[in-house]
Formats: sequence, structure tokens, C-alpha cells
Amino acid sequence: MPHIIIEYSSNLRERLNLEQFVREVHDATVQTGEFPMAGLKTRTSERACYRIADGHPDNAFVHVVLRFRPGHDPVKKHAAGEKVFAAICHHLASIYESIPLGITFEMQEIDTDFRFLKSNLADYVKRREGAPVLG
Repeated sequence: MPHIIIEYSSNLRERLNLEQFVREVHDATVQTGEFPMAGLKTRTSERACYRIADGHPDNAFVHVVLRFRPGHDPVKKHAAGEKVFAAICHHLASIYESIPLGITFEMQEIDTDFRFLKSNLADYVKRREGAPVLG
């Protein structure tokens, strides 16, 4: 289930290696041990219309949201968040040093009473890993 949504300002298009960034954030999230790889979905969205602070065209942003089911231990959830944020900041470090850049990361619990889902992704991932498929 977990979803990672990466939004970024369009003025980062040439500076940001999106495929590598997605892979690093995705992998860092799995490596926390709090979020299962089989259900994790990571995607990006470029924002072309935005205004940041004083409106200077060099101003840029990266905003990452990790959405997941409730029930995680708060201490483990916080530790996981710190690890993911560290991976985000590490990847963006050279950009951060060269232009005005705001980096934000939010963790949000999904209200499962109002979420509808149909997915067979976990079964396919287990098959590819050679594990038995349940259900």
C-alpha cells in the first residue's frame, strides 16, 4: 500500500535525475523495514505553475509525501521518516548547495475506512521472488 508522491518545480527538470531519485527514495523507504516493498508505489509529478517565496525564477522545491496504513509504532515511524528524509536530502545535496531550494517530506496515514483498493501486485512480486503466493 504505501505511496510515495514526489512533486518538484519544473525548473529542476534538467538538474534532477528523476529515475535515480525515485529509485533511491523507494529503496530507502523499503530499507526502513516499516513499509513492504510489494505494495510500495513511487511516482513523480512536475509542477509547472508555482510561486515560491519572492517569486524569483531560481527558487525551486521538492515535496515528498509518504502515505501509508495506520498502526505503525510512533517511534519506529519517526525513525523511518528520518531515514527517508536523509536519503532525499542526500540525493538533493548538490542542488541544494547551488540554488534556492525548499525540501519537504511528510508522512501521512491513510484513512482506510475511505480507501478503496484492488491490486494483485503483491502476488506477482512474490511469484518473481519465488515465495509461495497466499490467497
